[in-house]
Amino acid sequence: MAAPPEEESLGALVAQATNHISTLVRAEIELAKSELKFDAKRVGTAAGLFGVAAFMLHLCLILASFAIAYGLVQLGMMRWLAFTIVTAFYLIVALLLGYVGYRRLKGLTGMKRTARSLKNLREVVDLEDGSAAPNGHRAEPYGAGTVGHHRVPVGTETGSPDPGHTSPRP
Repeated sequence: MAAPPEEESLGALVAQATNHISTLVRAEIELAKSELKFDAKRVGTAAGLFGVAAFMLHLCLILASFAIAYGLVQLGMMRWLAFTIVTAFYLIVALLLGYVGYRRLKGLTGMKRTARSLKNLREVVDLEDGSAAPNGHRAEPYGAGTVGHHRVPVGTETGSPDPGHTSPRP
């Protein structure tokens, strides 16, 4: 029989809390797995249905192309010329779509903001490790009280003889 809460030791309470937390984390992971499996099945089914729909639309496009070509033949055009006109039309449409797609890709900037953010993060981590700052001085690590403060060497502003000392910018 467990002792009343007032009589349990701090170690026993911490052990119980740790046990409850680990059980909760395991349950959350299992819930996430089951939700992911359910969503993956739905996404797979939807992708399959979209694929079948795209294939059927492609078949309809082929049949419509034959109908257009034979319609031109009925208007008195030679059969080879009618099919050549339909083919040339689709070729022009494909080239235009390819050009628009190329222009869209050409305008991509990459992940400039992410790269800049990672570079800044790396500099902050280097400063917290105590390595030299880019200007050659050892810098104080950033903390909650220094967010937004720019630190500059004191000697460069006031003529102080200690160039290694940094101070908040006034």
